[in-house]
Amino acid sequence: MAVTTFIPQVWEAKLLTNFHKASIADVITTPPTEIKGNKIIFNRVGAVAVKDYAGSVSFDDLTTASTELDMDQKKYFAFKVKDVDKAQAAGELVDSHTAEAAATLQETVDRFVFGLYAGAHVENVIGTDAAPKAIDKTNAYDYVVDLGTKLSQKKVPKAGRYVIINAAFLGLLSKDARFTNQPVVLENGVVEGQVINGMQVVVSEEVANVSGKYKVLALHKSAVGYGKQIDETEAMRLEGDFADGVRGLMVYGAEVLRPEALAVLTATIA
Repeated sequence: MAVTTFIPQVWEAKLLTNFHKASIADVITTPPTEIKGNKIIFNRVGAVAVKDYAGSVSFDDLTTASTELDMDQKKYFAFKVKDVDKAQAAGELVDSHTAEAAATLQETVDRFVFGLYAGAHVENVIGTDAAPKAIDKTNAYDYVVDLGTKLSQKKVPKAGRYVIINAAFLGLLSKDARFTNQPVVLENGVVEGQVINGMQVVVSEEVANVSGKYKVLALHKSAVGYGKQIDETEAMRLEGDFADGVRGLMVYGAEVLRPEALAVLTATIA
């Protein structure tokens, strides 16, 4: 048993593949324009003026607003493998070893991204921790519609909208005739074929829950910028154990880029 043929890129690729299969954050956010070291950069083009035509055309300079964000969130994984070289040679064993690490990382990252609900525009907020909305099967659908209306009133683009709910909220929606009673939830949380007021429904248990007050997020992909990378992956023979160790470090960061494209409902769920 040794780690002489360990190839970090193989393990990193498998880890990210498994991560992307289940990552909600990757689905609902804007990827960075550029990554420099542990810094992610997002560029936003300014508005283009529309003018009356009177025989001549004048050209305006386009402005680009740049937002830089440090990937200051750091999480590591570390697990034992009986023989790294054999697992790597077998190929499919790498998948089983990295799948669990990827799933845990995905949940952690999603929880962090969903926690940015506080960045929503003040006019896009429905309910508060002090005065949450009571949700049951008679009004769950209507409140989701209201969140979508908030985005429309801010002229948020129609395509690329999502609403993130938890399983209990999905259960209430399923009792409403306007929503299918047999929703199919894909591996990345997307509820197949279910769109409410222009928003694709996504289910996750990582949405914020403060003392039984749940957050339901509605957003456009441009609302939140998010980036990640695997910083290091390495293997070593463990001292005092008949096994090899594999460990890695993932760094990531996220920030609200467009508050008007983010809406939040605070609710208690029957």
